[in-house]
Amino acid sequence: MQTIYIVEDDANIREIESYALTKNGFLTKGFEMAVPFYQALEQVLPDLILLDIMLPDEDGMNVLKKLRAASTTRDIPVIMITAKSSEIDTVKALDNGADDYIIKPFGVMELVSRVRALLRRSGRRGSDETIKQGDIFLDPAKRICLIQNQEVELTYKEYELLLCLMNNAGIVMKRAVLMDKIWGIDFEGESRTLDAHIKSLRKKLGEEGSHIKTVRNVGYILS
Repeated sequence: MQTIYIVEDDANIREIESYALTKNGFLTKGFEMAVPFYQALEQVLPDLILLDIMLPDEDGMNVLKKLRAASTTRDIPVIMITAKSSEIDTVKALDNGADDYIIKPFGVMELVSRVRALLRRSGRRGSDETIKQGDIFLDPAKRICLIQNQEVELTYKEYELLLCLMNNAGIVMKRAVLMDKIWGIDFEGESRTLDAHIKSLRKKLGEEGSHIKTVRNVGYILS
């Protein structure tokens, strides 16, 4: 499932955007300021960013410039969303690296269509497309895990955990992020549950399980 970060200080607009995208099969995370948005980027990179120009702590254009200057975020699709409707504002946003530009007020179906179109153009992987890392092969549409064409039986949580690690291969996934993504923000179990699932997953994956590395005091990474 593709993840979209929404950087918008207006809570009502942010909620509308999040609701529309969630109903159409996307994961969303909202931010009212730039600072928490930057912090989230250090944990998990999204597939697309909706960025408002008028933010309380930093100008959206400056945020865009930073995204395009950093090697980890320069290729993430960005749609600028703003009340500024002049041609010069649109040109400035596109020249600074925005992939698209939507003027408020806008229709939610237009928003969803533009997001989908941009993801297609950027070649970002959809939630139903197959994923391969080493000899591990996942088919999200069928929820099948194969290793060298042999199916591996995984529980629901084990599959979701492996899918998350493979979608973020090479990125250290913090324990809190994994707990939130797999068990949800209301999950009250101890973090040992995560360790137990990682241990079981490694065992079921055999030799391929050795690619799931523990980053001491931080989390896990699929190398």
